[in-house]
Amino acid sequence: MLGFALFLGGCASTGGNRTDMEDSTGALGRSEQPNEGAGDIYVKLAVAYMQNGQMDVALRQAKKALKVEPGSTGAHNAIALIYSRLGENGLAEHHYRTGIEAEPRNPYIHNAYGTFLCQQGRYQEAEQEFVSALKNPLYQTPELAYTNAAVCTALQGSPERSEAYLRKALQTNPGFAPALLQMAKHSVAHGDFQNARLFLQRFAAVTPHNAESLWIAIQTERALGDQDRAASYLLQLKSGFPDSPEAQLARESGVR
Repeated sequence: MLGFALFLGGCASTGGNRTDMEDSTGALGRSEQPNEGAGDIYVKLAVAYMQNGQMDVALRQAKKALKVEPGSTGAHNAIALIYSRLGENGLAEHHYRTGIEAEPRNPYIHNAYGTFLCQQGRYQEAEQEFVSALKNPLYQTPELAYTNAAVCTALQGSPERSEAYLRKALQTNPGFAPALLQMAKHSVAHGDFQNARLFLQRFAAVTPHNAESLWIAIQTERALGDQDRAASYLLQLKSGFPDSPEAQLARESGVR
């Protein structure tokens, strides 16, 4: 399972020309921020409908945003994500690139585009996008890009770099659940089950368990010899997520 952490909030609504002397903050560091306009409202509606699974309505709202503000980075970001989820990868990439051209120092669209590229198996390009996002010192949620870079470099077969990104994510935000879960997975993959348990405990302290974390917890506790804890996690997995791939894995592996 690809544990990407994607975030649409905070996107600059409009692009703008820059000079060679502009700092690395881009629109986030401008002395005057644009007021929210009709384009931003349509973007928020598009995201809300997308999260609700109403992709047709979401796409219409995103198109309205672009009609009102053709240079809106946020609108290009939103419509790119919608197209990606619809399997229209060519259109998705077009809008990601257009949004980046409009606001090349917007960290949010770099993070989103990096996620898209990684899902396409374009790992080196994806990592560069995450690095680009992290270059903006005003990026409010760098732990997202660090964690996404970690997932992508792990898929690329670079566990050491992946761990380094995860540690940076947790230095930035020690309670960031996706990074804690990825560190637990990394620990299990390297046979470090004591650390896996600790990361899972930290994960559970900030968010409820999901199917993936429960499956990791089952493997961890069985490896550590705590069959009661393993059985408790298994019961939570079967009752809470009976149709999940992790529950299927548990059944296929004969875990009881």
